[in-house]
Amino acid sequence: MKKVVLICLIGISSLTAIAQPHWPQFRGAGSLGRGEDGSGLPSVWSPTENIAWKTPVPGLGWSSPVVWGNRIFLSAAVSEGKVEPPKKGLYFGGERPDPPKAVHRWLALCYNFDSGKLLWETELHSGSPSSPVHVKNTFASETAATDGNHVYIYFGYQGLYCLDFDGKVVWKKNWAPYKTRLGWGTSASPVLRQDHIYIVNDNMEESYIAAYDKDSGEEIWRQTRDEPSNFSTPFIWENNLRTEIITTGVNKTRSYDLSGKLLWEFPGMSAICIPTPFAEDNLLYVCAGYVGDRLPINKPVYVIRPGASGDIALEKGKRESEFIAWRETNAAPYNPSPLLYKERFYVLWDFGFLSCRNALTGEEIYDKQRVNPHGRTAFTSSPWAYDDQVFCLSEDGDTYVFQAGAKFNLLHVNSLGEMCMASPAIVRGSLILRSDKHLYRIQNQIQNL
Repeated sequence: MKKVVLICLIGISSLTAIAQPHWPQFRGAGSLGRGEDGSGLPSVWSPTENIAWKTPVPGLGWSSPVVWGNRIFLSAAVSEGKVEPPKKGLYFGGERPDPPKAVHRWLALCYNFDSGKLLWETELHSGSPSSPVHVKNTFASETAATDGNHVYIYFGYQGLYCLDFDGKVVWKKNWAPYKTRLGWGTSASPVLRQDHIYIVNDNMEESYIAAYDKDSGEEIWRQTRDEPSNFSTPFIWENNLRTEIITTGVNKTRSYDLSGKLLWEFPGMSAICIPTPFAEDNLLYVCAGYVGDRLPINKPVYVIRPGASGDIALEKGKRESEFIAWRETNAAPYNPSPLLYKERFYVLWDFGFLSCRNALTGEEIYDKQRVNPHGRTAFTSSPWAYDDQVFCLSEDGDTYVFQAGAKFNLLHVNSLGEMCMASPAIVRGSLILRSDKHLYRIQNQIQNL
């Protein structure tokens, strides 16, 4: 028996050793939303199974957790008055024209990875909101970014903050809130590269992209953008020719160099842009698919090759060009970012369907398949993958686990029973998952040792 236990422990130790040590931004390093295969990550869980811990999270916020070492970072907005709870489903009519009157507190939160204990809570701003948000949005929907020395908390609504790992504010940048589309609020997260942190703030008054010195908060450059409200996180694309900052937009998808100079652009995206771009094998994937767009051409996926310049719009009727590897006009999701896993491009549709394409050619492998075999289910969280499995977390708190590959094959469903819209962090053999009420660490547990 002792030998069996020792072998189990050695196996677990080996798996932990090769697991990702950090999850520094939205969808992780590279914005790919993938865990490491063979790292012992969980496939099955429930409220009582494979839960290392769960801890309450104050207020409201759909920011995803980020992790560095033994620290987990979140943001939240806490109201001192009554708050209308978020509603499940694609909620048309969720506009709220008047901002809440109650005083809110905008918080940075830090939790211990091993125990779930709250290590510190720092109030970054306090006051009554001067702008509304959609009932499904929150005042803390942007995911933080960290470099291992500082954590950067961004509220597109009102500011960017740099904190040390003890919760002390190192620097901050505040601004008056801009009007957003129909008062929906903001959600685009910041990204870090070397000495700079980059933000995109697309709104209905003064849209821009800006770079800040990550140590001092000094604004390095700012470029105005001819864009209405967008909700997509920018992406740093390090390809074999250069490094680019990629942004999607209603008017144009754009690439900037690290000094803010426009490199290339093309029009023709959706009326609302939410999914985050990503890249692999020297190809860039960008997409947007607002469900309210009635023309199929307005839900495109574009796959871009490096080296483009100027206007790279496709000629009418064309599917590819020198710098566009392929385009599909009716293949993009609304809220969830797509998933690239083992040369397959998975799209999770908000109404509860999953589709799959060849990532290199765009060829359809299988068309929309209903995720929940028992009926319609809403999805906002982005899918993730590891160990030849694709995971889709519904707003009901149910994670549908599929076999990755050419066939649509539902393996099992893991239910937590709490509303979920944030995407999890995948780190050190664990899922760090945020619901509307709790933060969970989900991990395979060793039984009967």
